[in-house]
Amino acid sequence: MKRIILTGGGTAGHVTPNIALLPALQERGFDIQYIGSYDGIEKKLIEELSIPYHGIASGKLRRYFDLKNFSDPFRVAKGYFQARKLLKQLKPDIVFSKGGFVTVPVVQAAKGLHIPVIIHESDLTPGLANRLAIPAATRVCCNFPETIPLLPEGKAVLTGCPIRQELRQGNKLAGLKFCGFTAAKPVLLIIGGSLGSVAVNRAVRSILPQLLDTFQVVHLCGKGNLDETLSSTPGYIQFEYIKKELADLFAMADVVVSRAGANAICELLELRKPNLLIPLSAAASRGDQILNAKSFEQQGFSKVIQEENLTDEVLLSQILSLYEQRHTYVEAMEKSASSHAVDTIISLICDIVK
Repeated sequence: MKRIILTGGGTAGHVTPNIALLPALQERGFDIQYIGSYDGIEKKLIEELSIPYHGIASGKLRRYFDLKNFSDPFRVAKGYFQARKLLKQLKPDIVFSKGGFVTVPVVQAAKGLHIPVIIHESDLTPGLANRLAIPAATRVCCNFPETIPLLPEGKAVLTGCPIRQELRQGNKLAGLKFCGFTAAKPVLLIIGGSLGSVAVNRAVRSILPQLLDTFQVVHLCGKGNLDETLSSTPGYIQFEYIKKELADLFAMADVVVSRAGANAICELLELRKPNLLIPLSAAASRGDQILNAKSFEQQGFSKVIQEENLTDEVLLSQILSLYEQRHTYVEAMEKSASSHAVDTIISLICDIVK
């Protein structure tokens, strides 16, 4: 039996693509182990799936002043020796890293032990943790064609981002029943991320009467962002967060408004959902969502509104335009070379293990 170590953590976006690979890896007979931090979000997500989990020390590498900058290098060093010990014990045939600072010591330890490593970079430009890990990688998977020139020659593979199989198994009728909607009117799905987006939530609610002339609206507004004054509005339903029913909501959605996180937009690509992206502004991030959205816009997969240009009038007109042109976006997504990420990555893993 071949053994693979999966690693990635810090945010759900560094874990869910690993989870998406599990069924295919299990089908091919891999023994799967996971290395993450002691108490990161990855621990709960992986242990729920009964995958053996190994925690190591982890430190964040910051570009700004923080007192933890003096202690975290020691945590990273400790994590390296812990990872090295684990890898010697587990003797994996390969390591697959999805990113996050916990992966840096794992990848470096694998290199020292001559264990092949595949890294996956979700964003258009590699984040700091992956930039530190890439020199140790055998191959680097990426979501965007623009990323390939930024990676070492001969290592880059355009794969797209693996998404969970259950998202493809949604039931439109179940979604309509869950929301109390009718099949006679199109559905607009608004996704603001797990924490929600104040700017997007405000703009959507400001134009809600006009939206309801054309659509039924499902609004995933984030924790603590429900507006109780709208709870009885016909054709509008809001949730802080959806997990089990998300596949059904995607299945019934005709068009989607979303932030531009790499995993989120790759799910929209895989599910062929015409979408309007509102990336997180550069003032609130390193600008990766702006670059992600620009790439999808250039490939014909998405419409884009920059957050600083978000007004009620612009949002309404772009949503209506998206709906009118939805078939054009679906056709572009059908032609994408990176829309079968799980199969591509599994083939790459198997080839390297051989």
